[in-house]
Amino acid sequence: MAKYRGNPWVVLIVMSLGFFMTLLDLTIVNIAIPDMITRLHATLDGVLWVINAYALVLAVLLITAGRLGDLFGQRRLFIVGVILFTLASAACGLSPSVGWLVAFRAAQGVGAALLLPQTLAILTTVFPPERRGAAFGIWGAVAGVATIAGPTLGGLLVSAFDWRYIFYINVPIGAMVILMSVFLIPDVRVGARHRLDIPGVLLATGALLAICYGLVEGQKYAWGQITSFISIPLVIGVGIALLAVFLVVQARTQDKEPLVPFALFRNRDFSLMNWVSGVLSIGMMGIFLPFTIYLQSALGFSALKAGLTMAPASIISMFVAPVAGRMTDRIGGKYILMSGLMLFAIGFGLTAAIATTTSTWQDFILTLSVAGVGMGCTFAPMTTIAMRHIEPRVAGAASGVINTVRQVGAVIGTAAVGALLQSRLAVSLPAAAAQRSGSLPPQARSHFIAGFATAAQHGEAASPTQGNVKLPPGTAPALASEIHKIASEVFSAGYVTAMHATMIVPIGLLVVASLSCLAIKERARSVPAASDATADSAALPEASQAPA
Repeated sequence: MAKYRGNPWVVLIVMSLGFFMTLLDLTIVNIAIPDMITRLHATLDGVLWVINAYALVLAVLLITAGRLGDLFGQRRLFIVGVILFTLASAACGLSPSVGWLVAFRAAQGVGAALLLPQTLAILTTVFPPERRGAAFGIWGAVAGVATIAGPTLGGLLVSAFDWRYIFYINVPIGAMVILMSVFLIPDVRVGARHRLDIPGVLLATGALLAICYGLVEGQKYAWGQITSFISIPLVIGVGIALLAVFLVVQARTQDKEPLVPFALFRNRDFSLMNWVSGVLSIGMMGIFLPFTIYLQSALGFSALKAGLTMAPASIISMFVAPVAGRMTDRIGGKYILMSGLMLFAIGFGLTAAIATTTSTWQDFILTLSVAGVGMGCTFAPMTTIAMRHIEPRVAGAASGVINTVRQVGAVIGTAAVGALLQSRLAVSLPAAAAQRSGSLPPQARSHFIAGFATAAQHGEAASPTQGNVKLPPGTAPALASEIHKIASEVFSAGYVTAMHATMIVPIGLLVVASLSCLAIKERARSVPAASDATADSAALPEASQAPA
């Protein structure tokens, strides 16, 4: 492979902008959930598909898209992906209903899947081994900033305009990235010709689609029958079976050119960072979703105020992440990553612990600042540790694998927290209604409690204005006013109780991820450039040379 002689930092800027858009769209939607529910007359289950359609398509296509970059050129796939993502973003903003919005979000996911794995692959190609740590650090910093900045930017856009502008914002950014890509991104290829593993593509796509769909829709069908003989356990079981077949087929084609070269996983740090990346995604989605709903629906914050409440974490992460990236390049990222994950867990653990029905935004400044430091110390070292010694010739495959794990984690996190949150609401809302409705007349009281129980069971309890209790005919205006007042109090109290229980799981997972980093191999300090290059070449043999 010819050495790239241009300015790799310019390439990094363009890659980071494209990467920023795709990750921003994973969390920016969360802040707009209440606005979507109101304006589109949707249920929580329907709006969750706006999140899940994007994450599901990403998860399903990333491995294939990474290999397509190896086959047709990463620059070409990156540009095609940005064009599709930009057009789909505009279509999302114009959507007249939840159904159309979900469809266009899926199209967005295709575009994001095409461009996202190319970013790491291109950076691996244009940066020499001895400078990849700093580059991956900045790339990872963008990941952290984009993920946690979503609620803040989303809150600003929803408050100033409405939910549609969280998608319109991608259009000018996408247009700029397309122009910059055409003129600034080199078409640097590794020299080897690749073929596409069609059986691998079909098996991987089918397996991931079945597993992710089953997880996303499980709560809706009470983890039982969908229609006729088709059930959620059957769909997930088929997905697991296809995944097993996929692994067997891949094992038998390692002497050719498989979709996933198993030689990648000989690098213990790459394997370990895939685990950490997946657990981190589950934890993040499991934290951000219930907390952003809490700020708006339980505390009554506007979307802007909710976004600004989370701003300390975003701002601090933005400044900490580049420093963490440089430190990772100098001293290794093991303990930086461990500390980051633990601080992120502690910050949001304390945030959940102090959350009440009367909290103010000032109450969360300190705890979210701690979470921001943790996030800033997480993405940069995680990416650097995973990709430091991956050869450019398999960079597309490696990037596809680690990004697939991250997106599958996001799907699992969203599905799990959605199911857990709804199940806890089904308990906490009727309990709160029974506790706070003692002053109501007996007939009104029974209707009141039953209304909350029904709303929670059907996923219609995302805001105090949804699933309103049906008042008995002829209810006096004064009584109706009292019922609505108590209903608001019941929702806030019930939601806070459910949120406390829900967030225990993702916070615990972040602690597990942090402790897992003890298994990271320490990188030798002050390794000369020549040695790095040698290590990089030796770390991963050509896929075609891997043992069958």
